[in-house]
Amino acid sequence: MNDRTRLTTVETVSENRSWLFTVRDQYGEPDEAVLVPCEDSVEHDSTSSRSGDDGVAAWINRCTHEAQRFDTGRGVAMRDGHLICPKHGSMFDACSGYCDNGEAAETTLPSVDISVDDGVVYLTDDDLTFAHAGGIDDGDDGNDDGPASTSHIGF
Repeated sequence: MNDRTRLTTVETVSENRSWLFTVRDQYGEPDEAVLVPCEDSVEHDSTSSRSGDDGVAAWINRCTHEAQRFDTGRGVAMRDGHLICPKHGSMFDACSGYCDNGEAAETTLPSVDISVDDGVVYLTDDDLTFAHAGGIDDGDDGNDDGPASTSHIGF
């Protein structure tokens, strides 16, 4: 693939635990995606460039159970190489996107194709275009008051 858009660096993703960005689908509809550290050296689906030996993976920013956002503007809650859903606690492997527990058990996160070249992460997904860094609302009015939350779970 020749088209790719620079997102950030693997170092930034590792230091911040995640990197939130907004994409648009083929119809122009916005969606959020998140880059997370992927330290797994296990071979994954060879048809996807979402993860691998480059130290980062990309996923659509929502749990498969109830579309709860992993990153609401404060970073993704992670533990032992897993993304944690802040609503019900389901844990998704950061490298494969697979969940084997909780309300989202037996599901896999929708992937976003990326590539890494010399420590720089690029969006290479044919179905998505980069809109801007941050969440969907971050690009509209510049309001940085943070997300409203009713969650009782803290990380």
